[in-house]
Amino acid sequence: MTQENGSSGKHGVYAMKTGASASNNETSICGGKCGSSGSGANSPEYLKEFIEKTLKDGKNWPTSTEGADTTRKSTTNDNADAVAKDLVALNSDEKTIVAGLLAKTIEGGEVVEIRVVSSTFVSI
Repeated sequence: MTQENGSSGKHGVYAMKTGASASNNETSICGGKCGSSGSGANSPEYLKEFIEKTLKDGKNWPTSTEGADTTRKSTTNDNADAVAKDLVALNSDEKTIVAGLLAKTIEGGEVVEIRVVSSTFVSI
């Protein structure tokens, strides 16, 4: 989800390119913020909006696109890294849901089994 800008309390707005100025609210970075003096959105935008507004025509994956003269620069694989961090932070139930959704989106593939492997070591 887009992050809150501490100074304004507003959130970034997903777009095809990250805004070029401090007052621009647009971000193409998953989990991005609005500009330092931007008015932004009152509430965060989530993965659904990121996909709808940012991941079009093969752009912004795995690296976001920066606007001309922006101070908020793209870094290699920034969007892939942000999504990976979000997935790792999920709890067990959320990971199960994501795995199920992923399995449904794989066309022509077969998912045999997805399970959690846990081990316990006891020392006597």
